[in-house]
Amino acid sequence: MERQRTRQVMLALTLAGGLLLTGCGGGDGGSRSSADGAKGGSYDSGFPAPDQPQGEQNSESSRGDYVTPSPDYLSTFALDVDTASYGYARRTLAEGRRPDPSTIRPEEFVNSFRQDYDRPDGNGFTVTVDGARTDNDDWSLVRVGLATRSAEEHADERPPAALTFVIDISGSMAEPGRLDLAQRSLDTMTERLRDDDSVALVTFSDRAETVLPMTRLGDHRHRIHEAIDSLKPTYSTNLGAGVETGYRTAVEGLREGATNRVVLISDALANDGETDPDAILGRIDTARREHGITLFGIGVGSDYGDALMERLADKGDGHTVYVSGDDAEKVFCEQLPQNIDLTARDAKAQVAFDPETVASFRLIGYDDRRVADDDFRDDRVDGGEVGPGHTVTALYAVRTRPGADGHLATATVRWQDPKSRAPHEKSGELETGSLDDSLWSATPRFQVTAVAAYLADALRRGDDRWNSLPGAPRLSELADRADTLADRTEDRAVRQLADTIRRAGHLE
Repeated sequence: MERQRTRQVMLALTLAGGLLLTGCGGGDGGSRSSADGAKGGSYDSGFPAPDQPQGEQNSESSRGDYVTPSPDYLSTFALDVDTASYGYARRTLAEGRRPDPSTIRPEEFVNSFRQDYDRPDGNGFTVTVDGARTDNDDWSLVRVGLATRSAEEHADERPPAALTFVIDISGSMAEPGRLDLAQRSLDTMTERLRDDDSVALVTFSDRAETVLPMTRLGDHRHRIHEAIDSLKPTYSTNLGAGVETGYRTAVEGLREGATNRVVLISDALANDGETDPDAILGRIDTARREHGITLFGIGVGSDYGDALMERLADKGDGHTVYVSGDDAEKVFCEQLPQNIDLTARDAKAQVAFDPETVASFRLIGYDDRRVADDDFRDDRVDGGEVGPGHTVTALYAVRTRPGADGHLATATVRWQDPKSRAPHEKSGELETGSLDDSLWSATPRFQVTAVAAYLADALRRGDDRWNSLPGAPRLSELADRADTLADRTEDRAVRQLADTIRRAGHLE
């Protein structure tokens, strides 16, 4: 008992010490960031992650209901820039079907929208922490926002890319909006890559084949176009063979000093050969770890193996998006170039809530990305890979203590430099006095974040693991909020969000 009391006193002093952090703010109103610097694995009292005894558990339960945090008051997760869950939900609702609750990942809804965070000048992150009170007594939504430098900044200085496209040509890809969409997008993307970039092409159905070895674009774009145009849908889907052959081709064409990446384009409806993502990636583990080859999954099709693609991307140190006809050019010609360069490897975030002001909290989403608190500064533990132009948002439901006043939370992001692997950290803070009095008087982009989270929350109803978020409005009211925000932001994506919410409301 004495030892526990001592540890709690030390934690309180640590959290109080966080108030002394200084530096440039990552956002407005009470959000502050610490100076950036390389940190080793040991605890630095300027940051919110004190060493914990072995066996100390995370403050989140495995269920999604609100919990009383354990004494550490920490929440730790690997960064994730996936957006596939939202894209696939949009497609499903547009077809008049309600998506399976198991495919709804709230963080991917939230991360599908533009944010208003300041950006750093070089590699690394800015940290923004803000929040707003909901209509539920003592409940607030707290947003932790991380942003990398602009994708356009230093774009001419990015290293060359060596991209191995692994393309599903199984029979299911014959449906309009699958293989044909991939071919058109790849043709457009080929014209936009640089002369010093390289492309390889692997196809798979019942077996896998290297159609084009790693080829510098330069004067060879015609060869790449011919290879793309020759693709025809054939038999079953041996996704395991495709990934294995793709990584072998990537290793054979490996370029030192380049960003080497496998880009998997598939409906992920594996029905032949190995279908377990752990087993598939176990075969190529050496290529992934020793050569740093990451996986970017691009999902297509009205029937889509969401769980398999998401698991492959997580295990492959990459991420996923889902494309349909109206957003294919954005993914292939805007987002893919962002993912050619990396600004951070193995990035993790940790949020420390102040026990003096916070009664309980819940991280919304990131269910498959949770990291043990003790592993935050263990750089052997995988985090997320993030490129330029990205923002990462984590939303928390936080219940403050009655009359709470003062420090509420400190958020820290830790990452490794892509080249040197040197670790760095940066922090931001939030005070209770900086919480907006009402969610609907917060900044427009904060409101968009909340609307996206509330939509995901509504679509997960029926899954007993999750309780509703505090302050959740009816879908009709949520759609009206989104329409107003679309007018204010003049953002087409927010207008599409409003339409998606209305479709969901019609299916209730």
